[in-house]
Parts: sequence; C-alpha cells; structure tokens
Amino acid sequence: MRYLVRPIQIIYSIYAIAVFVLFMFISFPFVVVAGIFPDTTRGNMIYYIVTYWSGCVLFLWGMHHRNIYKFPHKADHPVIFVFNHISYLDIPILLMAFRHQHIRVLGKAEMAKIPIFGFMYRSAAIMVNRSSSEGRAESVNKLKATLKKNVSVVIAPEGTFNMTTKPLKEFYDGAFRIAIETQTPIKPVVFLDAYDRLHYNSVLTFTPGKSRAIFLEEIAVNGYALEDVKALKEKVYDIMEARLLENNATWITQ
Repeated sequence: MRYLVRPIQIIYSIYAIAVFVLFMFISFPFVVVAGIFPDTTRGNMIYYIVTYWSGCVLFLWGMHHRNIYKFPHKADHPVIFVFNHISYLDIPILLMAFRHQHIRVLGKAEMAKIPIFGFMYRSAAIMVNRSSSEGRAESVNKLKATLKKNVSVVIAPEGTFNMTTKPLKEFYDGAFRIAIETQTPIKPVVFLDAYDRLHYNSVLTFTPGKSRAIFLEEIAVNGYALEDVKALKEKVYDIMEARLLENNATWITQ
C-alpha cells in the first residue's frame, strides 16, 4: 500500500508547489504597488495581500485551518506571539491564524535570497541575521519599534525547526527579553498539524487535512525584570509543552 501512496503524495506535492508559485506571481504586482506607501501602511497592506495568498493556497491544498481559543483573545493591543516551529507550512498557517490583527514576523535573512519570493519576504518580515551580533541587535531594535506602533510581532523562540522527538526545542532568550524591556505581554500559540501536513525533511511530503492553531493564556510581564528572563521563558515553555502533550502532537515519541 505504501508503494501506491507515496507516488500519489509526490504528485500532490508537485501540485501544491505549483499552486504556491502561481499565487506568488499573482500577488507579486500588488506587493510592488504596496511598496510606494509609508512604512506602517505598506507593511499592513502587504500582510493583507500575503494572508489572502495563504488562504487561497491552503484552500486549494485541501487544508482547512481553524483557530481554537482556550482563553479569550483580544486584538486591541500589541502582543508578542510565540509559536512552535516545525514545518515550512508554519508561515501560511500563522498568517491565517493571526489574520484578525496587524503583525510583523521575525524571519531568517537567508530566505530573502530566493528570487521574487525574497522581495516579498523582505517587504513583509523583520529579518534577523543570527550569525552577526550587529544583525541581531538591529532586528531587536526593529521589533521594539514595531511594538511601539501598536503592531504585534511573531517570533519562533526555538529559532529553527524542532527536529527532535520532544514537544519543543530549547528556547532562546530574545522574545522574552524584548517582552520585559517593552512591557509587552506574551501570547503563546501552538500549531498542532503543520508537521503532518508538510514534514521538514522534504517539500515532497505535502498531505491534505486539518490545521489547528491553539491560542493559549496571555502572559503579562508586569513585575518581571531582566533577571527574570529565564523564569519567564521557562513558564511559557512549560505552558506550550503541556498543551502539545495534551493534544498528542504526532512528532512526540518520548
């Protein structure tokens, strides 16, 4: 049976990639036009465009996305969203998950080198070059400036794909340090199904099905000082880990 399923999956994956590229070309002129507007307006317009792109491709891929709110979520103030990073599908999924408010996503600078996609990526993301201390400092300053404009930011505190069999990789300090320095609450969100829809090992592993984002308790940082970064980080880690275990995330085999 496996020998029959795998060729079908490869054909489906090629179809999925073609759909992605098609909508990238359709979206590209609109992103170029949005580039003539002032910074904040430009960013909001581009996120609206790429969110529409994401919604279209997820629909055509046969992936139904829904948000699950375990706690009330108000989009009337900026937060630092943190999520578990395990698939290239995390980007279209997070765009759909956070579509009801203005956001900026922290992303790897290397992605900006991809033709056409890289232009759109540079126009929308706050890029970080982790190999350079100057690059890291610049991205931190941009994140803080974004929060001051009442725009939420989205950060993967694991830094890269979780390729382990544990619920999460160890978190970096950055998101939590920024939260304390700017007194911005942390909003953890877990993606349960991205791993099953597209494995990080290959772009030829697309699989249609459900996509769920679970919004967890917003964590206020009032009273936290910089020496409490570790405690805040561990608190968020424990909350996200518990929810992934509770929902039997499929990559967990410990």
